[in-house]
Amino acid sequence: MPQFKQFPLPDTAEGLTEAEILTWHVKPGDAVKVNQIILEIETAKAAVELPCPWDGVVTELLAEVGQTVEVGVPIITIDVDPTGSAPAPTPAAAPASTSNGKIGEEMPGGRIATLVGYGPRAGAAKRRARKDAPAPVAAAPAPVAAPAPAPAPAPAPVAAAVVAEPVATPGGYVPLAKPPVRKLAKDLGVDLHALSGSGPGGVITREDVEQAVASPTPAPAVADPGSRERRVPIKGVRKATAQAMVDSAFTAPHVTEFLTVDVTPMMELRARLKNAPQFRDVKLTPLAFAAKAVVLAARRTPDVNATWDEAAQEIVYKDYVHLGIAAATPRGLVVPKVRDADRMSLRELAVALDALATTAREGRTTPADMMGGTITITNVGVFGVDTGTPIINPGESAILAFGAIRDMPWVVDGQVVPRKVCQLALSFDHRVVDGQQGSQFLADVGALLADPGVAMTY
Repeated sequence: MPQFKQFPLPDTAEGLTEAEILTWHVKPGDAVKVNQIILEIETAKAAVELPCPWDGVVTELLAEVGQTVEVGVPIITIDVDPTGSAPAPTPAAAPASTSNGKIGEEMPGGRIATLVGYGPRAGAAKRRARKDAPAPVAAAPAPVAAPAPAPAPAPAPVAAAVVAEPVATPGGYVPLAKPPVRKLAKDLGVDLHALSGSGPGGVITREDVEQAVASPTPAPAVADPGSRERRVPIKGVRKATAQAMVDSAFTAPHVTEFLTVDVTPMMELRARLKNAPQFRDVKLTPLAFAAKAVVLAARRTPDVNATWDEAAQEIVYKDYVHLGIAAATPRGLVVPKVRDADRMSLRELAVALDALATTAREGRTTPADMMGGTITITNVGVFGVDTGTPIINPGESAILAFGAIRDMPWVVDGQVVPRKVCQLALSFDHRVVDGQQGSQFLADVGALLADPGVAMTY
């Protein structure tokens, strides 16, 4: 007897409320195994691959590519007993697993092991609702038993009974309709609130939507085909980045200071080290020197590596540096971290930065890699930009913009000579960092780049 289970979208990062379906790697009828990658989603932080929680056969995909789904809403139905060799247990009769949390298994207390940690306890408080968004659809119990009279029920009615459940909103209820029907209505400009469903229990069907299009009711205005504008929904990484920048700009009082530095000695040292045996297989970039300078300078000015805790009314000083590196990717701006950068040698920093950049460009940066930073560098110089006024990442107190290195006239011993020059810009949270501390930190970074030998004095 078939036994159908539905896999709800898990919370892959702390506080995740929704994600966009990027790619399905399976289709109805495919056999799947536990931990097999079945789809890729894009969260507010990164693209994430989701593994299958059970062995079985896919019976229905409950969300389409491009659709944004709330955490906890079922996204796929799987027949975990396609051969019918074992009776489908009811939720009350299913024994709790005593395993160590294999994905998809039930743990003591009714919790389900998911991609990250475990599901909520039975009767636990619900996640706080996201602002200006409908509450997520309530997920059904994992095992869905077929009605007794039917010898082999098709999976579609089971999925419809869950996905088409009404969702409470400030303005009433979302109409009963499955995700493919919702997408069709959106594409055709049909308001589901104006339709009466002809399906079981009042569910709106594809035929209802198509009939509404064919009716004489005036259709909503369509954009002029000759328009020279296009609109792109704000979602995923772009949406999260925008909100974070707004929160930071209007919460932390920003101060930005600038410094122009002759980095000729640094560039000469870089040229020598590139020929040294321990650096021959390393991509040694100027950013690696800037990263080393930042972690060294932070020792003398720990305030730039601290955090303002508004709730506790405390400044949290950290004895470690998780260095964020702002990276432009096809998905938008991401800021992965180099963990414990203050404990790394110049060579180790160079290797870590190269790996970080490669992972970010390929879209493989995980949400965990972008959390918990303490101070950030944005390398605007790679775009040929001299400097800017960077916005501090939320939860941090300072960010350094590292500008382009250019050949410029410079006065050395009373003579104007060509030198390698770059500009630095430091933005800091004036609640945590005073002007004297910010200036001292920026001057220290500049001194370390202008004369790397100064590091011997730290």
